[in-house]
Amino acid sequence: MTTNQVDAALSAPADDVGQRLIALREDQWFDRKSARMHSKDLGPPLVAFANAEGGTIVVGLHAGKVEGTKRYADKHNEFRQAPIDYTVPPVRAKFSEVQCVNEQGERDTLLIIGVDPGERVHELKNGDSYLRIGDESRKLNYHQRQELEFDKGQSQYDGFPCPGVNLKDLDQRLVRNYLERTGTRNTVSKLLQARSLLTRSAQITNAAYLLFGKHPQDIFPQAYIRVIRFLTIQRGTGASLGIEEGSDYRIEGAIPWAIQEASKTIESLVPQRRSLVETGTFEGRPIVPRDVWLEGLVNAVIHRSYSLAGDHIRIEIYPNRIEIESPGRFPGLANPSSPLEISRFARNPRIARVCADLRIGQELGEGIKRMFDEMRRVGLTDPIYKQSGGSVRLILTAVPRLDARLAARLPKGSERLLDTLRAAARPLSTGDLAESLGLSRPAIINRLKALEGEGLIRWIGKSPRDPRAAWKLNDE
Repeated sequence: MTTNQVDAALSAPADDVGQRLIALREDQWFDRKSARMHSKDLGPPLVAFANAEGGTIVVGLHAGKVEGTKRYADKHNEFRQAPIDYTVPPVRAKFSEVQCVNEQGERDTLLIIGVDPGERVHELKNGDSYLRIGDESRKLNYHQRQELEFDKGQSQYDGFPCPGVNLKDLDQRLVRNYLERTGTRNTVSKLLQARSLLTRSAQITNAAYLLFGKHPQDIFPQAYIRVIRFLTIQRGTGASLGIEEGSDYRIEGAIPWAIQEASKTIESLVPQRRSLVETGTFEGRPIVPRDVWLEGLVNAVIHRSYSLAGDHIRIEIYPNRIEIESPGRFPGLANPSSPLEISRFARNPRIARVCADLRIGQELGEGIKRMFDEMRRVGLTDPIYKQSGGSVRLILTAVPRLDARLAARLPKGSERLLDTLRAAARPLSTGDLAESLGLSRPAIINRLKALEGEGLIRWIGKSPRDPRAAWKLNDE
């Protein structure tokens, strides 16, 4: 469910708006609250939305019924004052009312609270902090709070004003398309304000220019996508650089257009293998499913760090894998060694929200799970994330998963060790593997010996005490 569905529901006739809002699923950007609650109960969702990507809270809906707010008119001022009374620093929120018909068939109103994403971490007066994750306002522990504070240092770059840019610098075709896709009756200016794409002084934000600018690269020269196809399984250097002639593309433009063009380019370059399909015939299939690499591309564009000058998104296509590298580390709440446990947190909340409206991107954790599910469905090894000092690299290998009987003979976690060796650009020592996987040295040795016994890996060294000894795959 995306924010344009909320907007469309709010634009419905009064006798239908309540039921349409009840029918929507609560999610990253939408929550329902009863008008019977105490005003202080608005504190946690206000803080949670502000610490994430903003969102909409509708007061006057409860247990699948439209209760309205007229019976609780004495609480209206308390609700409107909740950001000031209960949140620190005060959450920026816009209050409005829409007409509805309540469960008794009477004319009534709903209170609509639009929460802007905050530039710093918000908390309640008692010091508790929350983050919106899916349909939950999740309370953060001390460590998570610290990590969120760290991330907030650059996570709101997309909300800064874009110098020297005004509405005339936006591509009106893209803006009109966005207006149509949201299904609202707002003007362009009002919609941009509703999505926090204008500052409070009506300046165009970095997010707005990256999303709708005629040529964002005149201000953000690093905001482009490079797609390269290699002839060999290793990148190589100098004379041995394995880039295929004529297969190095630089894709610029506004984010929606760039994603579309990059996906077309990648699709034309991904190697295909003939394989037996469900119909009983041999057909050419891409080495990595389209849905998987497309999810990786979209995540890279939406969640990259646009404040890091000089670097770009790079898609490298090899005969046996696809690698997607994006500037900026994972947010502090995310652990790259356990990607399926990643909680949603957008570095660029305004960009993420607009892309969700345009059906370009889904929720981060949800998208990663889809990649894993699809790779496993076609019998390929799991995606691998590698994090360096300034970037995240996603590796999608066209290597079949281990046979179930073989996997059952091996110690638990052995296939993950194999994936780590595949993702490395060089053989890895026992210590390297222990550090990368977060396991003890004895546990790693146990798995290495089992894999060596099955002929899957081999040890390279001059003697048992060789400090340069390492492990590599047998098929290399």
